[in-house]
Amino acid sequence: MKTKNLDRITIDPNVMHGKPSIRNMRFTVSQMLELLAGGMSFQEILDDYPFIEMEDIQACLNFAAKIASTKQILPIA
Repeated sequence: MKTKNLDRITIDPNVMHGKPSIRNMRFTVSQMLELLAGGMSFQEILDDYPFIEMEDIQACLNFAAKIASTKQILPIA
């Protein structure tokens, strides 16, 4: 599995309470995934959020794929 652009995903306890975010900005991976799951296209996201780059979207998808492929996933409460 490719891990390209994962350096764009940062985890800092001082930013968004330590949730994985894009380039230490106040925009989380989960926010990006919710936009995509809601049907927004890459281009719509880039148009609506000018500080987001295509590589950020790809990094979020790569990060999510990496998390989903972990050996143990705990059930959500």
